[in-house]
Amino acid sequence: MRADPSLVKKSATEILTLLKTGEVTPLDLLDVLEARIQAVDGDVNALPTLCFDRARDHAKLAMEKPITERGMLMGMPVVIKDLDPVAGVRTTWGSPVYSDFVPTRSDCLVEILEGNGGIVYAKTNTPEFGAGANTFNEVFGPTVNPWDTSKSCAGSSGGSAVALATGQAWLASGSDLGGSLRNPASFCSVVGFRPSPGRVVHGAAGFGAYPPDLAGIPGQPFGVAGPMARNVPDVALMLDAMVGDHPGDPISLPRGCESYVESVAARKRPRKVAFSRDLGVTPVDNEVAGICETAAKRFEDMGCIVEEAHPDFTDVQDIFHTWRAMSFYVSKKKLLDTKRFALKPEVIWNIERASELTMDDFARVELARGRYLARAVEFFKDYDLLLCPATIVPPFPVEHRYVERVGDHEFSNYVEWLTIAYAITLTGHPAMSVPAGFTASGLPVGLQIVGGPRGEADLLSAANLYEKTAGYSNLVPLDPRPPQA
Repeated sequence: MRADPSLVKKSATEILTLLKTGEVTPLDLLDVLEARIQAVDGDVNALPTLCFDRARDHAKLAMEKPITERGMLMGMPVVIKDLDPVAGVRTTWGSPVYSDFVPTRSDCLVEILEGNGGIVYAKTNTPEFGAGANTFNEVFGPTVNPWDTSKSCAGSSGGSAVALATGQAWLASGSDLGGSLRNPASFCSVVGFRPSPGRVVHGAAGFGAYPPDLAGIPGQPFGVAGPMARNVPDVALMLDAMVGDHPGDPISLPRGCESYVESVAARKRPRKVAFSRDLGVTPVDNEVAGICETAAKRFEDMGCIVEEAHPDFTDVQDIFHTWRAMSFYVSKKKLLDTKRFALKPEVIWNIERASELTMDDFARVELARGRYLARAVEFFKDYDLLLCPATIVPPFPVEHRYVERVGDHEFSNYVEWLTIAYAITLTGHPAMSVPAGFTASGLPVGLQIVGGPRGEADLLSAANLYEKTAGYSNLVPLDPRPPQA
């Protein structure tokens, strides 16, 4: 097949088979991707930073090794979200402050992926510092939704989702605090997987990867890195290549003997699952809720018990927003003091909000978080999965910075509309967005599937069963579609 343009339509799992048999080489794949990017990225702006010379150098080195020694990805090209440094490649965090930063060392996640045979050829667009669920910034501009290029692709891993949906990538990295893997997957009809904290190294890097004034918070339990792909088996493949521990991340978990690709293939059926239209904490667009309810009933068709239920998440806003403000203050207060003029207003608001907090606030929230976790653990003693919408609205106009209201409810800040995602973040349980269907106007909707504690394997297995019955995984890649009349 060599550099056949039709390769962009194949799954990552199929591409891996071709690499194993020698029918294609990593260089062939890079040629195919470069041509596809030239053809479509001008319409969506998913991959603003390319590094094909570096990628071809890595591919040539890989091809000098026997096929069996090229790592589990065997030279598979991957894209990296522009929050994770790649050595020698422009890395901006979507911020004018770092628009010209070129790291001398890669983030540890990138090192793990490359050590497992991944070849990085592009960085994906993201909002400034990943803040907000609409992918735009002052460095590269907006990334738009390929299903309707007048719409948002969500965020903050929006560039990754769009690259996958348009055939510019087979595998992509992302990260997730308030739904940044799940929201863009929902808006673009791909799969975004949020693993348990520690499953994938996050925020750990050696000297030379990050600017000295951009602080990380090692060992924090909320923000995670994770995989994105067009279908569940491909997400499992990417997750297998991402897992592993690192001394710079004190909660990172060592690679076990478990293969997530094998877990998917096992197709273990859940016994009892819960469905909730809103988790009891947020308004949801009626059409979105109905599509997700119909998707949840597919589990009944598989022989599972499906009941309407959810844990008590009523104190989610106090816990999440207090912790988020503290994390922004710790990591970006120095930037506020020295580069305020270059920061977008939402980031400034998040940093300044922490100035109102006290140690009593911290104590109250940590105690509440402990009770929150305990309620989630008890819930998953009765249910194998929790199902709900991944996002509460369909894709909205890209010029809107965020969703300001649903129905009669006006949101109090730029991230509150993401409550249905970060309510799950606070549990620490793995979760994912899989395609659930489409609105009457043809816009994608995602179903959020949440697993039990450290339940990645069972979650992926159940999601694969769902995906086979739903039949939406073959709808991407697609050419970008102009706005509807």
